[in-house]
Amino acid sequence: MYPTRILRAQHGEKPNITGFDIRKFAHSAGQPRYDPWERAEAWRYTGQFSRWNRFKGAFPGLGIATVAFAGYLAYEQLFLKEEHHGEGHGEGHH
Repeated sequence: MYPTRILRAQHGEKPNITGFDIRKFAHSAGQPRYDPWERAEAWRYTGQFSRWNRFKGAFPGLGIATVAFAGYLAYEQLFLKEEHHGEGHGEGHH
């Protein structure tokens, strides 16, 4: 934290020159009793449009591809090892 912010915090907030305090306004407003668009917007967050379902369909085939890639890596480590590690790389190598 910057030292200037610490010094400013000791003196409190600067008063708004208009006299309008947004915190007091938000506190007095509270929650609305009735949202007329609540029913019309509810479909966006339920069923096939829920957050999980939207994320799940974002990467089709990712699970299958990950398993296939892991299987290939295991196969390569177990069966495709070169037999002549440690030998010098001279003319007779090829």
